[in-house]
Order: sequence, then structure tokens, then C-alpha cells
Amino acid sequence: MTHDAGKICPRILIVDDNQDHCELIRDALATYYRLGPDSRLMIVRGGRQCLEQDFQDYDIVLLDLHLPDMPGLTVLEEILRRTDIPVIFVTGENDLSIASQAIEAGAQDYIVKHGDYLFAIPPLVEKNLRLHSIKIEHDRLQLRLEWMLEELQAKNRQLEESMAKLRELATTDPLTGLDNRRFFAEHLAREFSQAQRHDNELSCCMIDLDHYKEFNDTLGHQMGDELLQRTADIIRLSLREGDVAARYGGDEFVLLLPMTTSEEALRVVQRIREEMSVEFRRNAHLRIPVTLSVGVASSRDDFPSSADALVAMADRALYHAKATGKDRITLFREFRQEVEAANPYSDSR
Repeated sequence: MTHDAGKICPRILIVDDNQDHCELIRDALATYYRLGPDSRLMIVRGGRQCLEQDFQDYDIVLLDLHLPDMPGLTVLEEILRRTDIPVIFVTGENDLSIASQAIEAGAQDYIVKHGDYLFAIPPLVEKNLRLHSIKIEHDRLQLRLEWMLEELQAKNRQLEESMAKLRELATTDPLTGLDNRRFFAEHLAREFSQAQRHDNELSCCMIDLDHYKEFNDTLGHQMGDELLQRTADIIRLSLREGDVAARYGGDEFVLLLPMTTSEEALRVVQRIREEMSVEFRRNAHLRIPVTLSVGVASSRDDFPSSADALVAMADRALYHAKATGKDRITLFREFRQEVEAANPYSDSR
């Protein structure tokens, strides 16, 4: 029997009730590892005595399949329930089905007490310790990989949240939470193109707060900002999914209503005006009532040649509402003929 003189004998627990076999196994291991009187080998005679051991004190267990006080498979199950340690069955049972059962139960190897089996035990111990070491390293790397994956997923979530916040900052008006003017332009181009392609209605409404400057100058910018925020809330609650609302600038808002006729758009903005009126009646301390002027244009009624032209028509209708007394809604079609007569080359044709 040969061995590497540099090898250190592992801490081995031998579990077997046959004294002769125990001595033979210990001698084989002692010879292989050149053990002195301070042996690293421990022998116990039964399952209960085995289970009384602290398995942290051992590197490997050589376990007989048949013990006087309990089955070796039961001992194996309890060992593996407590700790992760390689267990090799050393038994006189030369039965493939029993060996298979032992391996399935968690034994790392199986050797039959037959022939020169004693010479095979030390290299078998070495092999299974190496395999167990590889398994432990694999488990460690697997845990580290899982940890790294979780970290990566967490960082990806953080990145997605940051990107979402950046997109929100890039597309949202910070004061009102509505779309900003730049993002509205993207919606406008897309919705106008779709309306033309499918010959659908598309209405645009421009909304301006009457007397806002006086309100702001008298009650202060903070109250002015709160008024803009409340107006945005009322607008938001008045729209359907798919409608678009944006702060166009200052105290001006714009709505884009797909699949909506000018009459339907009129009802939407009338509802917004009524809610604003209720808001001011509810807050009687606001001494300067702010009303809404609104201009409405429609792709079917007003024949805009471009998306920008549709917004320009709604804006002209708003200007007309402001110029004729404020606190009203004006449809571009109501004075389109006047515009065409004044400028036959205008985009309102």
C-alpha cells in the first residue's frame, strides 16, 4: 500500500459493531497515513453512540449498514439531517439494490467487505473527501452566484426605477404632474397620424385661466401654484384613458381627445369648467374667482392640414373666447368662415 507522505490523515469516525473489522480498517488507515499514537481515528460500536458524536469533529464517516441497535440507513438519515459530511458505507452486503438504496439515501460511496477491500478504503476516503470538497466549493460558488444574481437584479430594478424617474422628469410638468409641452408634441404627432390613417375624429382643446395673473399677484405665488395643481387634478379626473392632458405653459393647458367629436369635447370642457366653479364656491375665501376660457378644434370639422395646425386652430378659438368676454367655450368652426374670409390662404381651409 503506497501513500503520499505529505498527506494529513482526515478525522475519521468508524461505526461498526465488529471489533475485528474495526481494527483492520484502523490499521489500514494508520498504515496509509503513517499515524502515530495520537490517532485521528475514532471507533464507535452502534448507531446511538454514533449519533452522540459532534460531527463537527470529523471529516468523514465510515458506517456499517447493519448495526445492533438501529439500521445504518436510519443513522445515515439522522447524520445528514444534522450536518453535511461525507458518509461511506462499509458493509458485507454485496447487493446492488441495497447499494443503490444507500446512495439514494445520501451516502457518498459504498464498499463491500470482500477480498482486498482494506487496501481500497484509504484511496476511497481520499477520493470522497476531494469530491466533498468540490461539492462544498460548488455550493459556495452557487450561493455566491445566487447572491450576485440577486444583487444584479436589485441593481437592475434600481436602474429601471431611475430610468422611469428620468423619463417622468423628461415628460412631466413638475408642478402639475401632467405631460409637459415637449411630450405633448409626441402624443400629438402620433394621434394625428393615426386619426388621418383611420379617418377618426380627433379634438384639441386649449384652456386658459381667466384672471390668473391678478389671482397670483394678489394671493401670492404659492396660492397660484396650488390653483394650477387643483386645475390639473380636475382636468385629469375628467378625462378617459387614452386622452392626453398637458400644461402648455404658464396658466394654459391643452387636451388631446382621440375618437372624440367637437360636441363630445365640448361636454368634456364644460364639465371641467363646472368643477372649477364648484371649487371656487367651496373656497369662499378666494376673493378672486378664476374662470376658464376654452378653444376647441376638431379634425373632422376644421380640416387641419397638420397636427400643429389643429393646435393652432384650438389656440385661435381660445383667443376668440378671451377676446369676446372670457369665461366661455368657443368652437373654431363657429368663426372659421370669418378666418377664411380674412385670410383665404390660411390653414383653416
